[in-house]
Amino acid sequence: MKKFIIEDFFWNLFPNAKIGVIICNGIDNSIKDKDQYAEMILNAEKKALTHLQNPEFGINPVIKVWRETFQKFKTKKGARSSIEALLKRVRNGNHIGTINPLVDIYNSISLRYALPCGGEDIDKFAGPIKLTTAAGDEEFIPLGTDENSPPYEGEIVYKDDNGAICRCFNWREAVRTMLTENTSNAFLCIELVDENRLTEFENALNDLSKSVQDNLGGTNKISILDIDNKELVIE
Repeated sequence: MKKFIIEDFFWNLFPNAKIGVIICNGIDNSIKDKDQYAEMILNAEKKALTHLQNPEFGINPVIKVWRETFQKFKTKKGARSSIEALLKRVRNGNHIGTINPLVDIYNSISLRYALPCGGEDIDKFAGPIKLTTAAGDEEFIPLGTDENSPPYEGEIVYKDDNGAICRCFNWREAVRTMLTENTSNAFLCIELVDENRLTEFENALNDLSKSVQDNLGGTNKISILDIDNKELVIE
């Protein structure tokens, strides 16, 4: 039985955070209509710009809150939240390309709601997946390279028995557990550190769940983890 566990090391830093999880089973993530997802992302990019009302990029609340969050633990120089990276590309006029349906769907939700989203292939997990602080010796092979790039000691990571899965919340992902066209069982998450955006967070989870169901079939279930609900069985 696989579990997702958020350890006290995380809650000691972020007691008011919430992590929304969607467990998807039996989906069809093969690419059938690339244009459909390109259009989905394009529409989301237009919506994303509404979150950037201040011309000074880092002052916008959806950016500022994550920069402050990243200051609370050790990070690689220049590391920014996944949502900042997406929003910066959109602001600079660079479109977000399609990857595969599930990634395209969660990227579109991330853009629409200006919240960090991520996803992993459940069948590639080794033992329980944990959101915690890194020991600093976890193996981590990021996308785009075959070199080990372990996290810093104390860095916030998702990890399992074989190493880190994502560094700095979901800033950088490992090749080992990434979503592919062959993924049929997926772990999706949305991260919240701004308590004032709870309604948007819940709406984003519901929209993500519905979009996956409508486009990829299978079944999925939403769960929200917080300091009073720290574990989830992944079925």
